[in-house]
Amino acid sequence: MSLRVDGLSVAYGPVLAVSDVDLTVVDGEVVALLGPSGCGKSTLLRAVAGLEPVAGGAVSWDGADLAGTPVHRRGFGLVFQDGQLFPHRDVAGNVAFGLRMRGVEREARGKRVAELLELVGLGGYGARRVTELSGGEQQRVALARALAPRPRLLLLDEPLSALDRALREQLAVDLARLLREAGATALVVTHDHDEAFTLADRVAVMRAGRIVQVGEPSSVWQRPVDVETARFLGCGRVLGAEAAEELVGVRGRVGLRATALRVDPSGGIEAEVVERVHRRDHVRLVVRLRGPVGDRSGDRLEGEFEAVAAVVEPPAVGELVRLVVDPDGVAVIGDQGGKA
Repeated sequence: MSLRVDGLSVAYGPVLAVSDVDLTVVDGEVVALLGPSGCGKSTLLRAVAGLEPVAGGAVSWDGADLAGTPVHRRGFGLVFQDGQLFPHRDVAGNVAFGLRMRGVEREARGKRVAELLELVGLGGYGARRVTELSGGEQQRVALARALAPRPRLLLLDEPLSALDRALREQLAVDLARLLREAGATALVVTHDHDEAFTLADRVAVMRAGRIVQVGEPSSVWQRPVDVETARFLGCGRVLGAEAAEELVGVRGRVGLRATALRVDPSGGIEAEVVERVHRRDHVRLVVRLRGPVGDRSGDRLEGEFEAVAAVVEPPAVGELVRLVVDPDGVAVIGDQGGKA
């Protein structure tokens, strides 16, 4: 079983919100649509769900065109940013809603609800009012409700974005586990690359209504298809081929994330600390390179770079430090995108 999107376009008047998109999601696969706000990823998901009319192209399931098939007959489960739970129903009533609509008998409904509440970590919560739950708990209920009828495809639109950062990180890990334990086939919309790479088997990067790169998370992270994608994925500095070879030993255009340069007394790169900011598990530095590397001219090794240091006894502003290159923070930029 698989979802296939061929040449899909969605227009709002003269504006194309989604333009000529091709994408597949195969049985048991989780694909993340990743991109900045306004790039068309939620519109694409809604078109797949049947909530948006398409201006061109097709959405099909196992080769059957879904044009004209209403939302409730597509067999897809939907989870939105705010969960959209029924406040007048308790937790069990929310989870059981889709089963009731399908005429599942009471005993089978109860068994399925209990099974799903255990799966999402809310065993024993069935009688609680949803208005008494935390935001994270409400999203778990929304996920259980969507999974209850065993949808052939689960569509999740920014399911964690309304939560605070720490809770979002934990729920992303939990959601990844839940999707795999449930054997779900899913398409997830997110603007957060950490979330996408935690959840997905493949990531489709969107920009300006188009998918610009599709691939496994590690491939997209290490080899962004172009400079704009590299910057979206956290590369604050881009180096041309000559400078990249001199600084990080990589031939070709590269993007440097904040973790590409790390303070280490054994490092071969000397720099002066210009700024420092404490994070939860490291110190973020802005440094200015010195010595032969820093003396290069042109677009490349002049100016300021980001680096990281340990939280314990970090270097002070104005202090000279030695840096090493951490390959995990270096992205090689080029036309390396996978096929949809």
